[in-house]
Amino acid sequence: MTTSHKPNVFFWVIAIIGLIWNAMGVFQFFAENFMKETLYEGYTEEQIALMDNMPAWISVIFAIAVFSGFLGCVLLVMRKNTAVALFLISLVAVIIQMSYWLFFTNAKEVMGDGVEYMPITVIVVAAILYFYSKHALKKGWLLK
Repeated sequence: MTTSHKPNVFFWVIAIIGLIWNAMGVFQFFAENFMKETLYEGYTEEQIALMDNMPAWISVIFAIAVFSGFLGCVLLVMRKNTAVALFLISLVAVIIQMSYWLFFTNAKEVMGDGVEYMPITVIVVAAILYFYSKHALKKGWLLK
């Protein structure tokens, strides 16, 4: 098996889409923490209560998830091998955050059917970025 140090086009597509995806996550973090009035427009009282009663540690986990994912994508674009570790941190944080949302809140009753689709999507994307970065490292596309 030969390894090329030049990534293929698919690498760049994944890296750029991942960067955009994680930038949206960073925006969502800031919206949830600093623009609540705007974010809550159209929410019911029960939905607002659900969001406002999340424990503070979930916000910390959310921050770790989105900022490590975003920085991981920046480093992926820069072809740095440290992206792999950041994607692992992001994946673990995402799993913790989304598991809490899905299994330890009444989100399904308050938000309605389909509320599980976004958390599952976020977990899948975080996993794809982590495993793809490991693949890129193995191929020699990521450097020190």
